[in-house]
Amino acid sequence: MSSRPAAGVTARTVRRGLPVTAVLLCAVTLLFAYLNKARCVGAPFTADGRSLRFDRIKDSAVCYSDIQYLWLGRDIDLHVFPYIHGDITPDGTLIGGAVEYPVLSGLFMWLGAAGAGNDAEFLLHSALLLAPFALLTAWMLGRLSGSAAFLWAAGPPLVLYAFHNWELPVVATAVGAVYVLATLTRYSLRTRGIIAAVLLGIGFCLKLYPGIFVLPLLAYVLTGGEEDDRAARRRYDVGSAVAVVLAAVTTVVLINLPFALAGYRGWRASILFQQIRQADITTNSVWYWGIRPMFGDLPGSEQSFQDLVAVASPVLVMLSFVLAMWLGWRRFQTSGVFPWVGVSGAMLCGFLLFHKVHSPQYTLWLLPFVILLDVPWTAIGLYLVADLAIGIGVFRYFYTLGTTGVADIEENIVQFGVWGRAILLVYFFFAFARARARRDESEPIAAGRPADELVPVGR
Repeated sequence: MSSRPAAGVTARTVRRGLPVTAVLLCAVTLLFAYLNKARCVGAPFTADGRSLRFDRIKDSAVCYSDIQYLWLGRDIDLHVFPYIHGDITPDGTLIGGAVEYPVLSGLFMWLGAAGAGNDAEFLLHSALLLAPFALLTAWMLGRLSGSAAFLWAAGPPLVLYAFHNWELPVVATAVGAVYVLATLTRYSLRTRGIIAAVLLGIGFCLKLYPGIFVLPLLAYVLTGGEEDDRAARRRYDVGSAVAVVLAAVTTVVLINLPFALAGYRGWRASILFQQIRQADITTNSVWYWGIRPMFGDLPGSEQSFQDLVAVASPVLVMLSFVLAMWLGWRRFQTSGVFPWVGVSGAMLCGFLLFHKVHSPQYTLWLLPFVILLDVPWTAIGLYLVADLAIGIGVFRYFYTLGTTGVADIEENIVQFGVWGRAILLVYFFFAFARARARRDESEPIAAGRPADELVPVGR
C-alpha cells in the first residue's frame, strides 16, 4: 500500500516537469532553427548590407527566410519607422516604410533592425526578439497538454519556420488565450474571457488570424463556459459575451489608432497590399495548383482567374466559419459545453484551405491545435510529411526551375504537399470540431468537470 502514494507523487512530479522539459527542448530546437537560416547570411555584404550568398543559395540550400529577404525593399535597412511615412504605388509596391503586415509585426521588424547594419545582424536580432515567444508557447502547451507539447518544442516545423517570418508572437497570443481560460479558474468566466479577448486582439494586430477566434470565444462565454454550476447555463450570459467583443475590438482600435492617425496612407497600405496580392506560384494554394490550370493561357485568362479567386476565396472562407460555428453549436446542445478551442481550430483550417495564400510557416499556426486537441497522431504525422514537401520542396522547385527550366520531379513533390495538406485540413476541420482536449492519460478528469475541458496537466 505504501507504494501507491510514492507512485502518485512520482507521476505528479513528472507531469509538473513536462513544461520545463518542453521549454528546454524548445531552446535547443531554436538554436538549430537559427543555424539553419544563418547558412544564408554572412560576409561579404553588398553596400546595402545584403549577404552575397543569399541570392546564390537561398533556394538550393533551403535557408531562405522572409526576415533576411525583407532587410531590403521595406526601408528596414534605413531604420525608417514603419507605416508613418509609407504608401503603396498603383502597381502594389510598398514604399516609405510601409510593410505588408499588421502594425505590431511591423514594430517587431523595426525593433529587430535597431542597431543592425546588414541582414545577418537583422536575422540575429530578430531571432533574439522572437525566441522568448516560442519558449513561452512551449511552457503553456506543456501545462495544458503534457508531453504532446514536445511536438511544438522539438518538431520539424519549428526548425523550418521559427525564424522564417514573424509568426512566434502571434502563436503565443493564440495559445495564451486558451491558457487563460483553462488555468485562471480563480477568476470569473467573464474576467477570463475578457483577458483572452485582449490577447486575441493583440494577435489580430500581429497577423490577423487570432481575430477569428473571438467568435467561438463569444459563444463559449455566452453559454456559460465550463462552470460547475450547470444550472447557470439555462440562461445565456449576454453581458459577458458583449464584454468579450468590446475587449477585443477596443484592443484592436487602441493599437491601430495611433498609426492610422499618424500616417493613414502607410497604415492602409498594408491592408491594400494583402487585398491585391494574387494567387500565384509563390502562394502554395489550391487555387493556383488546382484552379489556375483550368483557365489555360489565352489572353485575359490570368485576370479572369484572379477575379474568380478574389470573390470565391473570401466567400468560401466565410462559409467554412459558419459551418464550424454550426458544428460547435450542435455539440453544445448535446454536451452542454461550446467547444471554442475545437471550433477555433476548425475555422483556422477553413482559412488555410481557402485563402489565396498558404505560406509554409502557417504550419506554426495550426500546430498548437493538434497538440491541444485529441486528434490521431497518424493524421498529424501525415500532415507533417506533406508540410515538409512544401517547406523544403518548394524552394528546391524554385531553384531547379530557375536553373534548368525543367522541374517535373520537384513540381510533383510540391503538388503532393499542396494536396496532402488540403486533404488533411478538411479532415482536421471536422476532427477539431468534435475532438476532446488532449491530456496525459494518467491525469484523471476532476469530478463534476466536463470531459471537454482543457485542464493543465500540472495541476
